[in-house]
Amino acid sequence: MRLRTHESFWLLKNGLLYSYPSLQKDISCDFLVVGGGITGALVSHALMDEGYQVTLIDKRDIGQGSTSATTSMLQYEIDEPLVSLSVKIGEAGAATCYTQGIVAIDKLALLIKDLKIDCDFSKKKSLYIAHEESAIDMLKKEFEIRNRHNLGVTWLDEATLLEKFGINSKGAIYSDCAASIDAYKLTHELIAHNVKRGMQVFDQTEVSLLDSKSNKPLLSTDSGCKITCEKVIYCNGFEATEMIKENIANLFYTYAAVSEQNKREAEKIDDVLIWNTDSPYTYMRTTTDGRILIGGEDSSFNVPFLEEKIKKIKSKILIDKMQQIIPGVNFIEDFTWAGKFGSTKDGLPYIGASPEYTNAYFVLGFGGNGIVFSIQAMDLITNMIKGKHSLLEEYYKFGR
Repeated sequence: MRLRTHESFWLLKNGLLYSYPSLQKDISCDFLVVGGGITGALVSHALMDEGYQVTLIDKRDIGQGSTSATTSMLQYEIDEPLVSLSVKIGEAGAATCYTQGIVAIDKLALLIKDLKIDCDFSKKKSLYIAHEESAIDMLKKEFEIRNRHNLGVTWLDEATLLEKFGINSKGAIYSDCAASIDAYKLTHELIAHNVKRGMQVFDQTEVSLLDSKSNKPLLSTDSGCKITCEKVIYCNGFEATEMIKENIANLFYTYAAVSEQNKREAEKIDDVLIWNTDSPYTYMRTTTDGRILIGGEDSSFNVPFLEEKIKKIKSKILIDKMQQIIPGVNFIEDFTWAGKFGSTKDGLPYIGASPEYTNAYFVLGFGGNGIVFSIQAMDLITNMIKGKHSLLEEYYKFGR
């Protein structure tokens, strides 16, 4: 019997890149960022750029939460199609949310280039494919509205998809802007960069009590230490749903599998990110070392003692789906894992101040495009602190 790993590919690929101490004394700072994943790394970097004194904490090791489980696909598209998002928030607002996704990807590309961070960042194209013939009408409407707003899209027919990508689908939207990345490595390298600039980082440090009603938030950790700050910014993803009474997200488990290295098998789809119109959708990308990564099969069902069995079943389903989409690919599984994520009613994140707290902001990039939302939060949060309004603020607010 051949045994397979059930740890995230990114953790095993990179290992523990940097290690930080737990908090063992009382401290104070301008801004406390809670959450040491990709969101906390980006937001704390923006705060450091503004000259603030920043402390970042995480109850795990850095990058060990959802960041280690992400498939790291960067797309301007969100989980809610532009057609249906337009019905919910108006076409102008929906188009703004989509357009700003392109701006965010370009912003991250410049940041990585400027800081010379090695994190496997690669600009790519995106393919949004019909999972069955009945989805073509919906997909063509989606293409038309994206094309109307100059989002850089092309319609590809069945013959073109098969010839160019080896993909079996009746049609697809081909988008100019997308990217892939190793988000776990970017998180570590960006935080390490800011530690050199004076940022304090403490892992294995969990907040047990928050008093945010006073002029300065006072937080107590599980070890009894106290942190005083001007503002606290929560970048702790799905865990924030336990703090907030407003029903902001539905939580679910998503699954992923990565193949053995085989550059020949991955060659045709190496320059694209692929996802389909199914619900839940299936998505694919390649890695820089010639593997194919496939994910999806979202489910709210999870029983701890059945986790390994469920992952095995989900992995087989994902591989079967991939071989239907790209017939003839020899996918030999090398890694499988599951991650806990969330989805919102409109596919948009929650970024800003919750009315339930004072002196506190939240950056909660739920959905399949959480990294792009976190990039947008860099400007959103720093502008909110200064009392400035941002383009996306109204669409991402609490209580919407």
